[in-house]
Amino acid sequence: MTKRTLYRLILSSHLYCAAMLFAATAACGQTAVRLSQADCRAMAVSHSEDLKRAANAAKQAGMDKDVARAAYLPTLDAMGMAAYVAPDFDMMGMDLQMRGTYLAGITLTQPLYAGGKIRAGKRLADIGWESAQDNLRLVKAQAVAEADKAYWSLIAVRCKVKMLDAYKAQVDTLYRQVEASLAAGMATEGDLLRVAAKRSEIAYQRQKAANGANLCRMALCSAVGLPMDSDVLPTDTAIDVRPTALPDTSIALRPELSLMRHRVEAADEQVKVARADILPSVGLSAGYCYFGNVKLKGAAADAQGNYRPFTQSMDDGMATVMASVSVPLFRWGAGLKKVRKARLDAENARLELQKNARLMGMEAQQAAQNVADGQAMAATARLGLAQAEENLRTARSRYAGGLCLLSDLMDAQSQWQQAQGDLIEALTQCKIYETEWLLATGRID
Repeated sequence: MTKRTLYRLILSSHLYCAAMLFAATAACGQTAVRLSQADCRAMAVSHSEDLKRAANAAKQAGMDKDVARAAYLPTLDAMGMAAYVAPDFDMMGMDLQMRGTYLAGITLTQPLYAGGKIRAGKRLADIGWESAQDNLRLVKAQAVAEADKAYWSLIAVRCKVKMLDAYKAQVDTLYRQVEASLAAGMATEGDLLRVAAKRSEIAYQRQKAANGANLCRMALCSAVGLPMDSDVLPTDTAIDVRPTALPDTSIALRPELSLMRHRVEAADEQVKVARADILPSVGLSAGYCYFGNVKLKGAAADAQGNYRPFTQSMDDGMATVMASVSVPLFRWGAGLKKVRKARLDAENARLELQKNARLMGMEAQQAAQNVADGQAMAATARLGLAQAEENLRTARSRYAGGLCLLSDLMDAQSQWQQAQGDLIEALTQCKIYETEWLLATGRID
């Protein structure tokens, strides 16, 4: 490498420092918000549009229950009618006038038997309400899981930024040492260029990590409903993972399983609804009707035998009580085919439940295994970091005593940086695996 290359590398480092200073200045105008994991969960639940829609669907399901319950109760209807009929009707030499005739009445109807359709409709409404509650739990769990992942991802990337800052400080110190050694004639220009190249590489990695941290910050802001320019400061500055036994893999609490069971129950009720169409229905009704302004005009003989015209108005009311029975007799087999189709739908729902329950069980087992594997990876990463730190300490001591090459020290620093990054990734993945296990087993509150 030539001196021109050296100067170019030094200039790029200075430009990087200037860019970081500008970014820090711009960040000062952002709103700083300190949030814990519990805060993020609560804000995600209160902000989620999907959760609000699910809550509205639950309210609608409650209204459907009230509507279905009303089908058991009698209905009261009122009616009114006015008519003007011309010409008059001839009735045995008399005229029947209906000019301005009116009719008003009320009817009370009580269904007695509808083939089981009313009961099935009530059960379908109950199942719909229970499904809406399960869906509410599911959407809430998904919102919490999304917030958890964004929270720990932000912490992980910021930990990487801090780690790269520490790595940069190490290389900066080494650069100054090599620079002093070069001035004293104890190092070569190539050694200084090698360290300068590493500084530029670290600057590039740090810029990538800073960009990633900004994206994770915006993802968390989106998940919890904060403005995109908010500077979120997690209260957890480090990722703590403690070894545990293999988690439970039961899916009994999972809302998706309950939703599919409700679909099976609803399909069974639809069979009853289809069967009700081919069964008799019985109803009872009572009513009262009042009519008026009906006139009958004609002529009648008096005591002397003379015919005199007369007009008789009819205004009266009447009460009725009726029972009705409807029996379907022949519809070309359409009713039976509807019942068979509904039974096939119910069978398909059961098959879907069996398949998805098996898949969810596999998913829960995989999630539990991921938690165990993640903890093992974290333990291995901790051991690797401890070894890398000891290796770096030894390399520094040997380099200071002139017992190892510059390349050996830089390799030890690079191994330390890699071990730090591996540990951060392993710990973050453990937290994400824990959230995925909670989601896969229905344990997110």
